[in-house]
Amino acid sequence: MKKKVFSMLLATTMFATLFTGCGSSGQPAASSDAATPSASSEAPAASSEEAAPAAEPVTLKWAIWDEATTAYWGDLKAAYETAHPGVTIEMVDLGSTDYMTVLATELSGSGSDFDVVTIKDVPGYATLVQKDVILPLDDYIAKDSVDLSKYAGATDQVTVDGKLYELPFRNDFWVVFYNKDLFDAKGVAYPTNDMTFEEYDALARQMTDTTFGSQVYGAHYHTWRSAVQLFGVLDGQHTILDGEYSNFKPYYEMVLNQEKDGVCRKYSDLKTEGLHYSAAFSGGDVAMLNMGSWFIATMISNLNSGEYDSSLCGNWGIVKYPHAEGVEAGSTLGTITGLSVTKASDTPDAAWEFVKWVSGEEGAAVMASSGNFPAIMTDEVADIITGLEGFPTDAESKEALNVSNLYLEVPYAPNVSEINSVLDSYHGSIMTGELSIDEGIAKMNEEVGKILGK
Repeated sequence: MKKKVFSMLLATTMFATLFTGCGSSGQPAASSDAATPSASSEAPAASSEEAAPAAEPVTLKWAIWDEATTAYWGDLKAAYETAHPGVTIEMVDLGSTDYMTVLATELSGSGSDFDVVTIKDVPGYATLVQKDVILPLDDYIAKDSVDLSKYAGATDQVTVDGKLYELPFRNDFWVVFYNKDLFDAKGVAYPTNDMTFEEYDALARQMTDTTFGSQVYGAHYHTWRSAVQLFGVLDGQHTILDGEYSNFKPYYEMVLNQEKDGVCRKYSDLKTEGLHYSAAFSGGDVAMLNMGSWFIATMISNLNSGEYDSSLCGNWGIVKYPHAEGVEAGSTLGTITGLSVTKASDTPDAAWEFVKWVSGEEGAAVMASSGNFPAIMTDEVADIITGLEGFPTDAESKEALNVSNLYLEVPYAPNVSEINSVLDSYHGSIMTGELSIDEGIAKMNEEVGKILGK
């Protein structure tokens, strides 16, 4: 994949637990750890351009979820209506529980009148494409010369038979969090934005202290399979849809060897104790944590509120994900939230204009103003994010926002939910020792092979 520079945005203060990722059990997309603002901010000043002249009045019906606790819905509506006189955005809240199932049912009915729908996850997107209820956007994209490279390859991974049915407007991606005070206490240099996995493993081991009563864990891995398996799909050559998973083996070996040597907590202990990654890192005894960018919001908010003890974790930073030899630094995994135009719309051109705006630079600025992660970056939003009170001030943390290659945790496939379930199951079997690494991978290959018809 050609190099595409993609910078993500960080969340600010008040956040509720809603995540709009890909919806796989055991995965961050299905968790409540990525955040959205819990209190609506005042809507930003609509647009960097002057409002367009009034056109023929049109109302666009837009499917969303959790309007009351998600500030950016109202912000985007207000900003767009101000910039586009004569256009009214009517938001319809379908709730976050089973949103994509409810939406698919609505769109399949004869009385559906949605113009624009929000796509919460890739499995749900696959369902809508298969039901043939959303429009391919390719003609619109070509007509308006939309630059898809701004999405760092994410749109390539949701293209179906050469057609693209959504544009992303939000994204979350994985980085490494680290505790600067622990590194300072040991006199060890901080992690960098260009670490190979060998360097990362060595650094985690260097930071480890197994002395009873004063343990320091060099690394921490949450129980999601993402925390281990996704290391194996950072090369742009593999995905979780392949049906052959030997590329996972070196990373299972690394993590299980770290467990054996006390470098990280044991998976079985984490499952038994129910220890959340946020509690582990905020406790002040974890040097490095690989986690999604949504945790930045939690760190800022909880340190500001006093929920986290600043003496334990207040001096923190982030760096880019480690990478294999030969893989470009800044390659990482992410999840997207997108917008689509329905086939039921009587005004598809107007609906497209809204989708294009929200998913473009102006929509990104609105998202940033309420502390969210837009799918593309501008200099304006980068300045907003890096200037947030509580965001680390070091150059490495700011540079960590520049992503060279963004690979979706779950690319498009009609049967992606079934594949996720198999990988979740055998991840647990490997990590608990029920199966060896080779046995677990063989079972993944076998069971996913059945799904793929191999």
